[in-house]
Amino acid sequence: MLAILKSLQSILQTLHSDGSPAQVAAGIALGSALGIMPLMNLQNLLVIAVLFLVNVSFGAGMLGWALATPIGFLLDPAFDALGRTLLEAPGLRGLWTSMANLPVVPYTNFNNSVTLGSLLVWLALVVPIYFGARYGVIRYRATLAERVKNSRWWRAAEATRLYDVYRWFRGQS
Repeated sequence: MLAILKSLQSILQTLHSDGSPAQVAAGIALGSALGIMPLMNLQNLLVIAVLFLVNVSFGAGMLGWALATPIGFLLDPAFDALGRTLLEAPGLRGLWTSMANLPVVPYTNFNNSVTLGSLLVWLALVVPIYFGARYGVIRYRATLAERVKNSRWWRAAEATRLYDVYRWFRGQS
């Protein structure tokens, strides 16, 4: 239960952050790649690097990851079917062979049907995810943000954080 409350608090902090809606939306769009694609491949390493190095909301990236992970698991059979269709297409065999012989490309794990399918789906959806998240952040900040900030729950969370800072300065753990 505490983990759920901490996650909710983190989500709300991201939505209330000083980051622009575009920065938050870009973080969500990038983080969704981590949730949709299988974790161990070069693409995800690149996404994590971009989250760290580019001026996007890292917290929103983690939120996008958390939101997209269950969707990724649910859609794995569809990703597998799409990837398998492309990998088994006779006209693309030369492409796959030449990609397998390149120095770094095999680390993308493109020859895994789920990885290939999920990467293509994410590439097709990254722009709609970005614009949908941007719209959602703008609407949230315009309509609900003040009500959330004035809620008893938010004030209790703020008081807890203030107390944590106080304890840190006092040297208590």
